[in-house]
Amino acid sequence: MKKAQYINEAPLSKFLFANKKVAWVWLVARLYVGWAWLQPGLHKVGDATWTGDMAGDAMKGFITRALTKTEGAHPDVQGWYAWFLENVMLPHTDIWGPIIAWGEVVIGVTLILGLFTGIMAFLGSLLNVNFLLAGTVSTNPILFILATGLVLGWRVAGYIGLDQIVLPYLGVPWKNTSSS
Repeated sequence: MKKAQYINEAPLSKFLFANKKVAWVWLVARLYVGWAWLQPGLHKVGDATWTGDMAGDAMKGFITRALTKTEGAHPDVQGWYAWFLENVMLPHTDIWGPIIAWGEVVIGVTLILGLFTGIMAFLGSLLNVNFLLAGTVSTNPILFILATGLVLGWRVAGYIGLDQIVLPYLGVPWKNTSSS
């Protein structure tokens, strides 16, 4: 049986994504991204067209606008994604609307608290990609880039936060080797 071979992490990568001294940088990024998710999420949760009696109406409008961006030589919304919006999302906006609204709140709160940072940043980046694919730029590229950094730096991105307490209980403890 062959012994497993490991490739050493590059020094810059190790410093940025595994050094506890850089946790302060990731804290700033995490708080920014968390707040950027929490604000619109709270707005949506308090809006009847997202989570109330008319749940899904706002999302129907969003999808309908996205579907108008499928024309021309260089459409903002690709045909395959338009199909997804029209056939998977649009018929079920009453379900997806509240999921997205509450999802934004959960992602925002957990990132601010530094809880399950890597997973929550990944879920936020999935939302960013969906918004981008639907032709909405806004702050999505910036949030996607920062979320990618938080995912890569998961070991220290939540270190100044609840991850420091929770992750060791889940079998993901920090070791002194990451501080070099």
